[in-house]
Amino acid sequence: MTSFFQKIFFRYPIKTRRALDMVPGLVSWTLILFPLWGSFLIPTFVAYFILFFDVYWFYKSFSLVYYAWRGTLKVKEAEKENWLKKANKLKDFDKTTHILVIPNYQENIDKLRRTLQSLATQTFPTKRVYVVLAMEKREKEAKEKAETLISEFSKNFGGVLASYHPDIAGEVKGKSSNESFGAKLAYKELVKGGKIDINFSTISSVDADSVFDKQYLAYLTYSFLTDEKRHNKFWQSANVNYSNMWEVPAPIRVIAFFGSLWRTGLLLNRDRLVSNSTYSLSFKLLHDIDFWDTDVIPEDYRIFFKAFYRKSGNVWMEPIFLQTAMDAPLSTSYVKSLKNKYQQERRWSWGASDDGLFIKWWLTVPNVPFIRKTLMLNNVLLDHFLWPVYWFIITIAANIMPFINPVFSRTTLGYNLPRIAGLILTLSAIATFAMIFIDYKNRPKEAKPKSRIRQILFPLEFLLLPVVGFFLSTLPALISHTQLMLGKRLEYKVTEKV
Repeated sequence: MTSFFQKIFFRYPIKTRRALDMVPGLVSWTLILFPLWGSFLIPTFVAYFILFFDVYWFYKSFSLVYYAWRGTLKVKEAEKENWLKKANKLKDFDKTTHILVIPNYQENIDKLRRTLQSLATQTFPTKRVYVVLAMEKREKEAKEKAETLISEFSKNFGGVLASYHPDIAGEVKGKSSNESFGAKLAYKELVKGGKIDINFSTISSVDADSVFDKQYLAYLTYSFLTDEKRHNKFWQSANVNYSNMWEVPAPIRVIAFFGSLWRTGLLLNRDRLVSNSTYSLSFKLLHDIDFWDTDVIPEDYRIFFKAFYRKSGNVWMEPIFLQTAMDAPLSTSYVKSLKNKYQQERRWSWGASDDGLFIKWWLTVPNVPFIRKTLMLNNVLLDHFLWPVYWFIITIAANIMPFINPVFSRTTLGYNLPRIAGLILTLSAIATFAMIFIDYKNRPKEAKPKSRIRQILFPLEFLLLPVVGFFLSTLPALISHTQLMLGKRLEYKVTEKV
């Protein structure tokens, strides 16, 4: 079967790629429009579909509560451990090094300085930490910023390197191509230069606004050295948007709230855990799979699946139960901040552009465990395909059927559909109050508002959720899927953060 699909993809490379690129948009639009045309033709089936979808949302809501609460407890427990003391007892501790690549373009130097400061204060010996400032050559201030930061922090680390990524034909401008260029420089200077042993080194992809827990590298070292399959592993901490939570507009804060809890809970949901934003992996693994790809914008899911299939399914994610704080989009004005968040969601939802490749690998790469690769693909496709769909089915689908098919609304099922759906969603809202409590426990002290009144009024901001969810999540995702379906590419835009 694998050889059959290999022949198909080899014989029709362009047609198969276009067909697979259309899948996310076709699935999303079909599900969104289904209650409209289905209400005429198969209203009973549509009604049960809506109820099933609402029950699924109910399950997802309380599932998030469960995993976020357990994840929060695990983080609190891990913060109390002395990870350096535990790692220091292990064989080869003195050989272990860490490389952190920070791809950036037009980033505020103070943001970069804050990230470097969080690395300089790690409990792990920082003289065995190497930082790569992955700059873009086309940025006019790149060299000046890099030299300033190197002069400030070179004494703190084993080395601070700067790479200047040029515009190269065939590459896509963005994080993936930039950090690939920086990682190759690190390999040349540090591994080929004999400064580190690649067998005892990790490399991290670091967003420019990441602020690490002081024990991150010590924890990573312990997990790395105690793992017999360390050269086939990625590590992921809980990336949370707590750094500027009370400075951003309320609509952005609401989205950041759910994202932070979701990423915390995801650490326990191992079947769904995939590298995202800021993460670490074995440097040997990265070298073996030929670094990050340079022809794409989204790189986090891509690099994990690339490694997974290159290694015949022998690659895993490991959780780091610590928080890595990151900024939510904030600009110089309220409206600009909302635009930045919209653009960020557009870029994140463009991750669906990799779905076709993941399907192709699933069909064509031999000797990969079928059940595991199928579960992984199913989880990713489900998340991407339903991203633009949830809002339409949950918010309006049950209420538009009576207008489209008033005859069906006079049946028992048609009459009760809006009421049953409303009851399920009301019960789902209970989960939101539980999340607010978990979020309060999850946030570090410095991320809590100074004003007690503001904390009390915070739950009222969730009244914005129907509008916020549409404009800052559903709409950008739907546009990304549609753009991909029509064969148009996304231009990379940096999320401004002040």
